[in-house]
Amino acid sequence: MRRAKMASPSPCPPCCGLIIVGSKVPVPLKGISVDVQVKGFVSDVSATLKYKNEEEKAVEAIFVFPMDEDSAVYSFEATIEGKTIVADLQEKKQARETYDEAISQGQQAFLLEEDESSADVFSCNVGNLPPGQEAEVTLKYVRELPIEADGAVRFVLPAVLNPRYTPEEHSVSVTATRPLVPMEDIPYSLSLSAHFQSAHGIAKIVSNCDISPVEYTDPDKTAAKVSLADGHKFQRDVELLAYYSEPNKPSVTVEAAVGSSDAVKESKPSDSLMTESIAMLNFYPSFPVEQEQTSCGEFIFVVDRSGSMECEMYYEPNAPQRIDCAKETLVLLLKSLPLGCYFNIFGFGSDFESFFTESKEYTQQSMEEAITKVNEMKADLGGTEILEPLKKIYDTAGIPDHPRQLFLFTDGEVGNTKQVIDEVARNAHNHRCFTFGIGEGASTSLIKGMARAGSGICEFISGKDRMQTKVLRALKCSLQPTVKNVSLTWSLPPGMEAIVLSKVPTAIFQGQRSIVYAQLKGKVETEAEGEVCLQYNFKQDPIKNSIRFPLKVEKVERPTIHRLAAKTLISDLESGKDSESEEVKKRILETSLQSGVISSLTAFVAVNKDTKTVVEGPPVRRDIPAPGFMYYSGMPMAMACSMPAPKMRMMACPRPAVYMESIEVACCAALDSDDIMADVCQVGAPNILPSPPPPPPAKEIPIFVRFISLQNADGSWKLNPEFSSILGISQQDIEDKNPDQNVDSSVWATVLALIWLHASCLDQREEWELLEGKALSWIKAKAGSSLDRFVGAGNELLKSSVDPKVFGL
Repeated sequence: MRRAKMASPSPCPPCCGLIIVGSKVPVPLKGISVDVQVKGFVSDVSATLKYKNEEEKAVEAIFVFPMDEDSAVYSFEATIEGKTIVADLQEKKQARETYDEAISQGQQAFLLEEDESSADVFSCNVGNLPPGQEAEVTLKYVRELPIEADGAVRFVLPAVLNPRYTPEEHSVSVTATRPLVPMEDIPYSLSLSAHFQSAHGIAKIVSNCDISPVEYTDPDKTAAKVSLADGHKFQRDVELLAYYSEPNKPSVTVEAAVGSSDAVKESKPSDSLMTESIAMLNFYPSFPVEQEQTSCGEFIFVVDRSGSMECEMYYEPNAPQRIDCAKETLVLLLKSLPLGCYFNIFGFGSDFESFFTESKEYTQQSMEEAITKVNEMKADLGGTEILEPLKKIYDTAGIPDHPRQLFLFTDGEVGNTKQVIDEVARNAHNHRCFTFGIGEGASTSLIKGMARAGSGICEFISGKDRMQTKVLRALKCSLQPTVKNVSLTWSLPPGMEAIVLSKVPTAIFQGQRSIVYAQLKGKVETEAEGEVCLQYNFKQDPIKNSIRFPLKVEKVERPTIHRLAAKTLISDLESGKDSESEEVKKRILETSLQSGVISSLTAFVAVNKDTKTVVEGPPVRRDIPAPGFMYYSGMPMAMACSMPAPKMRMMACPRPAVYMESIEVACCAALDSDDIMADVCQVGAPNILPSPPPPPPAKEIPIFVRFISLQNADGSWKLNPEFSSILGISQQDIEDKNPDQNVDSSVWATVLALIWLHASCLDQREEWELLEGKALSWIKAKAGSSLDRFVGAGNELLKSSVDPKVFGL
């Protein structure tokens, strides 16, 4: 067994992140100020980190933080003693050498870089900050904003970055060396103001945090602003949902070329993508919705059973655990599958296991067997190792005429993100991959990357989002036939051409937005127009989505579309199969440097060459703490060494921490939030671990879940005591009110079930819409001419007024 070295009280070795309990060491990061500008479906964010060194020696402050992987970071600058130093974007190795050389010479220096293991993790180094001095660093980025199913435009400022599990053969993730403190003890605050603009009007803005009332800044309500309440602690992701009047309207936005006076230096080559106009295409494809549910498909559900899945979904008393939400969702999925398909369920952690040795046909028996196993599932498989179960699935031959659909549920705490995405991409030809990031801190690189590589869709479930709603929506997409022969055609004036910069979508789903970037080359005449058409085959039918748009546009102050296009191009190159080739690396580097957008091969570096006082000797390293902590067997822990050992399992989890004051320092050489088998390195009193608390009482199963659990695989319900108990009517009374005693009583029960769902659970209809489809098909085949009598009698018995049209009458 490998052992971590005993930690020394102070200072701590750079290889170890420290959890300091009861320590009085000041944290140099004092506050974060964020300005958000949202125009339509794009955000431009400026985040300023304010530092002050309150120690007697110079410090190097290191802050590791999350960022959505689609963010295009385009600016980094530092302000010291009233002087602003604008960082240069350099090749990463060169930037690090520049930074290290400046530090060694006692100069102040600043470094911002993307982590090598994942595009959604960044680190900011503030080097040689003298005693008593203050400094501010500002980074700016743009990103596309997703649209929720209810039409909300969603902006998230991520705070939570959980330690990522790292398989043995991979180097330890930088997220594993960050210090952790209890949620309530975050030593820096966050201020945030957000301005929204939409040409079609803003109906409302809501948030998961306390915000000021919405203030409209235009009389026609096309502009509005909100801000966080004063003193907000940056202990959870900040989510803002803006509701526009027409969120799903197809559009083309053209941004004029960027001249040398703008954000691009004169030295940049003339063939840079910044020197031509860029078009951002927003399509909302639409095609006929299938009336009959297909019976084809092999559905494989892959469920994270690592230790961190025991964490709550959100930070409130009695919040549901992630694993319980996943189990409830699996039951709904199993009930919603069509008869005749095939399915299997995998659970994974440090190891993995499957319900069946191979995918089974979906029948009443196989469904009941699977639901029994689902109800027994626990978050007891250790770390988050996704790669091995994926390989096992892909190595198993598919079932002829049953397209494979893979659904992955994970909190995304994975250290080998690129290897996992590459594995999905290698097998993209024989399956579609739908991914779900559970809880705050789920890796956007992993969740988005897998779905993109597997031609599926992804969803993030955090706070009080219902996992069931989002997953069932994705299941409906998976049941849609595959769209084929997707292409773009352009109609442009003579002398102009369009060069597509991003991949044309290969997977198109009803109501899902598709974004494409294209470079428009050639001279634009006044009042000229262009047209672009997204076309594809749905079954045998050709479908076209055309948009006309003006080509003449004004120059903009911030080349947002250009930066987003550059980021998309860089990401496509980085995730491509030839990403390690010298030719592709050269193009990534050129695109990054020309556009000013950071990549995996570049970093921002700034040096204060006018430092008044040269720092003597190396600075003291100070890692900025993050929200979170560790617990063991349900008991919070403030310390751990995470070298593998079969003694303890510890995980990051947002529960109220009970810290032991006599323990001062814990060494976390390779901290993972899941499979942390560890020896305890401690300075202070040994053998002080208190007894674990008693297990919480079993949570009551929601009535909706109980009711859905009674449905049979063919869509029917049986009349039994539990069924009548949920309806609140005795079984005998239900039997007596049956309008046709010659028809199977299950028909009467199933009609009552659908009426009850419409009357009692209409706000959850997305979750039972597929169940309803199965039930209606079964009823129509069994009820015959008596259906209208059943519906009338059912409404009377349940004292409801559900429209007979629900039953096709």
